[in-house]
Amino acid sequence: MQIAIVGAGIAGLTAARQLQSQGHHVTVYEKSGGVSGRMSTRRTELGGFDHGAQYFTATTERFKKEITDWRKVGWVVPWESKLVSLEGGISSPAGRTKKRYVPVPGMSALGKQLAHGLDVRTEQQVVAIVPYEKQWLLSVKSDLVPVAASAGPFDAVIVATPSVQAAPLLAPQSDFAKQAAKVSMEPCWTLMLAFQTPLNLPFDGAWVTHHRLGWISRDTSKPDHRAGERWVCHATEAWSQEHLEDDPERVRDKLSKAFHEATGSPVQPIHAVAHRWRFAKANQPLPEAFLWDPKKRIGACGDWFSAGLEDGGRVENAFLSALALAESI
Repeated sequence: MQIAIVGAGIAGLTAARQLQSQGHHVTVYEKSGGVSGRMSTRRTELGGFDHGAQYFTATTERFKKEITDWRKVGWVVPWESKLVSLEGGISSPAGRTKKRYVPVPGMSALGKQLAHGLDVRTEQQVVAIVPYEKQWLLSVKSDLVPVAASAGPFDAVIVATPSVQAAPLLAPQSDFAKQAAKVSMEPCWTLMLAFQTPLNLPFDGAWVTHHRLGWISRDTSKPDHRAGERWVCHATEAWSQEHLEDDPERVRDKLSKAFHEATGSPVQPIHAVAHRWRFAKANQPLPEAFLWDPKKRIGACGDWFSAGLEDGGRVENAFLSALALAESI
């Protein structure tokens, strides 16, 4: 079959690789300039920042096997980090013992590896999926073209975007659109800080008890990352929602102050940039592993499906969801 996949995050790329290995012809459309979705690395002259997903873990045997394969080819490595809980400037053992993995030399590297050998069309935003006889056409926008163009026809379409973005695309299958619309996505403001000198903090990452910050990590503690003193800070879901439409400069200043309060460090950064993830994590993911209509040949996958896990929003959810959908097809 000729299959279109909307979204080049881990779910979209995993589905594409599996379907291509089954003999299908797959085309992936991604609105951003690169692949990996929320497993992103922001490149700067001071080095990279893993400003989206910080790491991933594995609970299922299937995902553990995949990680073992990725490790054999050097795509991912364990992050042997000292993680703590931080409250009022006082750190205590985090008590979270799962093994954590990171792609090298940055989180986005895994998506780039998975994209090898695939037909990925970046900077191409799919704005509608349109029935065409017994096939599908995609309405695609690009900065290079003033009006949306048609792509296709395709025998099947998979939507691998956050639920809020997936819902309108799934309109031709109204039941799926309604299910996707039920899954809200929590936002997250991220702050990227770089310092001239080491802060000498006694940890690599911390879950913060703070009304603004929920997580901070020394990005340069990860293996094969460029040397320096770079930190990534994630605001809490509640604070991010409250300040969703604030100017990035205002968010930068507020979160920078929160970082200094949480760590007690007086050192001022030489680089400070805020980034908003409008759809960071699924709130109450769907209990299924994926959505698929075998008659219309349209469906969805992603980290907003539980896929047999207790929660959603993790890399493992995205992988298992995409794998299950591809195997079903």
